[in-house]
Amino acid sequence: MPQTCRRVTPLAAIDYCLDLLRHAGVPADDAATVASCLVRADLRGVNTHGITRMQIYMERLAGGFINARPNMAVSQPTPVVGHIDGDDAFGFVVAKRAMDEAMKMAESFGIGMVGANRSSHYGMAAAYILQAAEAGFISFAFSNAPAAMPAWGGRAPLLGTSPFAAGAPAGEGAAPFVVDFSPAITTRGAIRRAIRHGQTLSPGLALDKEGRPTTDPQAAFDGVVLPMGGPKGSALAMLMDVMSGVFTGAGFAGGVGDLFGGDRPQDVGHFFMAMKPGLFVSGEDFRARMETLVRTVHDQPRAEGVDEVLMPGERGARCEETYRREGIPFADEDIALLQETARIYGTTPLALLP
Repeated sequence: MPQTCRRVTPLAAIDYCLDLLRHAGVPADDAATVASCLVRADLRGVNTHGITRMQIYMERLAGGFINARPNMAVSQPTPVVGHIDGDDAFGFVVAKRAMDEAMKMAESFGIGMVGANRSSHYGMAAAYILQAAEAGFISFAFSNAPAAMPAWGGRAPLLGTSPFAAGAPAGEGAAPFVVDFSPAITTRGAIRRAIRHGQTLSPGLALDKEGRPTTDPQAAFDGVVLPMGGPKGSALAMLMDVMSGVFTGAGFAGGVGDLFGGDRPQDVGHFFMAMKPGLFVSGEDFRARMETLVRTVHDQPRAEGVDEVLMPGERGARCEETYRREGIPFADEDIALLQETARIYGTTPLALLP
């Protein structure tokens, strides 16, 4: 949480986004999808992918690089495989539709897969994992992204900070199991936030455009971020490019358009899979086994200085519960950006809690 901040109710954050999106001509249902995904990211503490992104999305809409009223084409090559041509829509809208289609197939056949091309940035990947888990499905969600990271050993941007996400329902009373991480040590969104807040980066996160280590966020933004785990993170980013770009017909190998300052639609690719938990054991047995896994993880002996051992996704779920009750905290710099965005487009300012 920022040291100095103001709090905002989730409803006020959604209304702020909806007002901007209506101004840009986005249909009500699509606007609700975008707003819901952005606010859920803030609720779960992923503020690099929350409503402060509205500024860049409004710029992309104004430039015609995001299609406010897409005509998405859905095809189904086999009973368990679908494909969506996103028509340069919001990635949130493409991704929600794709996961919906994957779950429909999984309900009938046990598994469903959907690839998408001609999409755009889809925000927090966990939004679609939660969409599936809350409906009772195991799922995967992959996306590629603009070049921001070198192949291991290189210095030029080639690979995206493309998120790997997966999840499953976790049994009675437990938060869903949610994995959502970038193969990079940091993200360009986090670097932009450091620029906005006047912060320096920790060592080891990025190289400048000459391939030299840097802690200057502007030099890092002009250069490359580094993969986590060295060649392992680089390989994982390539896998996201294979599954989301090469496989689906989207941009790949550095061909995804830049979100920040790019002058064309992005052609981001996504890949989604949904599975019924009761394929190999009964659904009831799956839930019981997940409950056993959660208890076993919680009961692990703790390392020095650790208060509790948590499942992936539990920290975000706790954050969401707190912020729904107390309001979402935003740093003063982020409040200034949000209010300036509303001023530029003549929409209602973000309502702050006293």
